[in-house]
Amino acid sequence: MPLPAPWMQRCLDSVRAWAEARGFDYRFLDDELFDLAPDWLREKTSERCMVTADFARLIAIRRALAEGYESAVWCDADFLIFVPERLDLPADSYAFGREVWIEADAKGTPRANVKIHNAFMLFRVGNPFLDFYIHAAQRLLRAHVGPVVPQFIGPKFLTSIHNMLQFAVVESAGMLSPPVVRDLLGGGGRSLELLRRRSPVCLAGVNLCASLATPEGMTDDDFVAVIDLLSAQPEMLGALA
Repeated sequence: MPLPAPWMQRCLDSVRAWAEARGFDYRFLDDELFDLAPDWLREKTSERCMVTADFARLIAIRRALAEGYESAVWCDADFLIFVPERLDLPADSYAFGREVWIEADAKGTPRANVKIHNAFMLFRVGNPFLDFYIHAAQRLLRAHVGPVVPQFIGPKFLTSIHNMLQFAVVESAGMLSPPVVRDLLGGGGRSLELLRRRSPVCLAGVNLCASLATPEGMTDDDFVAVIDLLSAQPEMLGALA
């Protein structure tokens, strides 16, 4: 099945190259991923396929570990690794990516909401969290009444737990909000500067948030331009002291 957007192939290729350089096997999951979620969950999240994918990826990771892999790393299809040598995995048994989400307040001033995300995740065999995560996600979704917000069992759930437990975080695996993408395309701006100031390390990989392309008015050409820019000038996402 073709990708939702042609530029995503460059993201997939970047992840494959990073995996092969680290000696990992690479596995791409198409829409077959959704088959890993139980029928009741797919039905309940039918209007929010992102939530279905958030759950199904956990089952995919658990299956990989059950097959005998010592570690499993998940990357979304729109996750771009543009400085592969700088994207290192911690020794911890599980870890998540860092989300520094930049958006404007009512006065138009950029603000940062620092969270963790599940577009980049690491789980090692014997980790204590994955089974709990699957269990908790199912309980939350069974109990939930009404429309399910896209980040319900992803960043919203993980960040709330992280605030108490302080998970290991791969700080160089970040995320770009639409205002940051626009600043990159425009050669700079307050949103990009704020991201760099709130990021503790230089970013090596980023989730490009393809799901927000249509509502935010971004085109395939915009994403191609951002990929080209980061590939040529990775220092654009370097941290600021």
